[in-house]
Amino acid sequence: MLKELTVFLVSALPIAELRGGLPLGLYYGFSPLKSFLLGLFGNLIIILPLLLFWDLIINFLEKFKFFQKIFNWLFRRTLKKRNLIDKYGPLGLMIFAAIPLPYTGAYSATLLAHLLGLEIKKSLFFISLGVLIAGLIVLLISGIIF
Repeated sequence: MLKELTVFLVSALPIAELRGGLPLGLYYGFSPLKSFLLGLFGNLIIILPLLLFWDLIINFLEKFKFFQKIFNWLFRRTLKKRNLIDKYGPLGLMIFAAIPLPYTGAYSATLLAHLLGLEIKKSLFFISLGVLIAGLIVLLISGIIF
């Protein structure tokens, strides 16, 4: 049970997200389906809280000078991806979350939705779809590697 929880929690962490959790599950010897589901649900669980509470998180962490610099960098980097939203609308969030590369995924997509003032329900739906697609991509890539 500890290994399952580890995969779930790694998938809920920023940067690692599903891209780290799913291969970890395969490494632990879990079936591809079990690894996929643990990684998927671990990554999905953070989307709604982030969409609802980015303001509180940012306001709290910006009180610390260290986080001010990180957020300034993160905001600039994230807003560079706004062209996906401008071009594809909410589908752009799905595409952004679906790309299994560093600095893309649920955390960045929710931040982008927040910074652009997008509707929470639509954002939740399209980011969740993107995470699902990312999971399938990671599963396919991991299957080739493992």
